[in-house]
Amino acid sequence: MIKDSPDYSVSESGKKTRISHRPCPIFTIHPGVDSETLLVHAYETLASANVMATELSSILNGPTCNLALGIQQMIVLAQLSVNRVLDQLDTSR
Repeated sequence: MIKDSPDYSVSESGKKTRISHRPCPIFTIHPGVDSETLLVHAYETLASANVMATELSSILNGPTCNLALGIQQMIVLAQLSVNRVLDQLDTSR
């Protein structure tokens, strides 16, 4: 229903208007950046997150260590996916 949607606002007169969502320009990606570059940066970001999660797990114990290792495993799976796409891009050239 429109009134429940966060994409609309209701003015004092009761009129519904669509809200424009513009991202903060500090967190936007230039429209001209190609997919391979984006994937490479995603892979490098995941690699950094992998190191952080691994380091965190080394100072934790018990269930919290297992949680950090679970997060680390999800990061590695994402890295593998990104790497596969990069490999496919490379072979298509």
